[in-house]
Amino acid sequence: MPKIALITGATSGIGEACARLFASYQYNLVITGRRTDRLQRLASELVRENGVKVQILTMDVREKAEVQSQLNGLDEQWKAVDVLINNAGLSQGLDPIQDGNTDDWDTMIDTNIKGLLYVTRVVSNWMIARKDGHIVNLGSIAGKEVYQNGNVYCATKHAVDALNKAMRIDLLPHGIRVSAIHPGAVETEFSDVRFKGDTDRAKKVYEGYTPLTGQDIAETIWFMVSRPKHVNINDVLIMPVAQANSVYWNKEK
Repeated sequence: MPKIALITGATSGIGEACARLFASYQYNLVITGRRTDRLQRLASELVRENGVKVQILTMDVREKAEVQSQLNGLDEQWKAVDVLINNAGLSQGLDPIQDGNTDDWDTMIDTNIKGLLYVTRVVSNWMIARKDGHIVNLGSIAGKEVYQNGNVYCATKHAVDALNKAMRIDLLPHGIRVSAIHPGAVETEFSDVRFKGDTDRAKKVYEGYTPLTGQDIAETIWFMVSRPKHVNINDVLIMPVAQANSVYWNKEK
């Protein structure tokens, strides 16, 4: 039986790269996101190129009832999820705490923390019933340290780091593997979203060095997931060579 991976936020960036890579290894996929057209286009490509089965779920992970309804509405065969990649996440704004947009705060907290929890609450129980599965949580260097004006985004990714450790403990008796990957700078739509479509400002984030790509992260996740059953890689911090942490860089002038 082909294995199944469920990937949130699969419409672009790391999520899309994971979908493409796992499909190349003959995983059937459940891919979720808010943009139906992108999900449909990706699903068609994956089916055509890899001969796998793909189920799409258009949903916003911030909406608890929507998440529960969409996931629980899957046919039973699709609930035998082997790998859950909690990829959906974002940053909004880059302001000091005193000037922060509270709507942006709500969006980040609801997506990065609560959305991850809503999906995990459902899928982890499917895994418990089967005594098998692997959950991979997408963190960030922002979950390991705090940088200027990162405040609430950093707080949400620190929460992901804590939740990853807690999940590892809670799901230990059920034989479920739990891992986190914490990337530094990855050139995706991340900065476009953070700066709300200011493409010129977003591009400047990646100037003067070679950032990571979604493919780099997907390949690292694949390595984590493809280890023997007795191996769990709890935590990975992955950076571009030009980035030491969230403050120190070696950029070309």
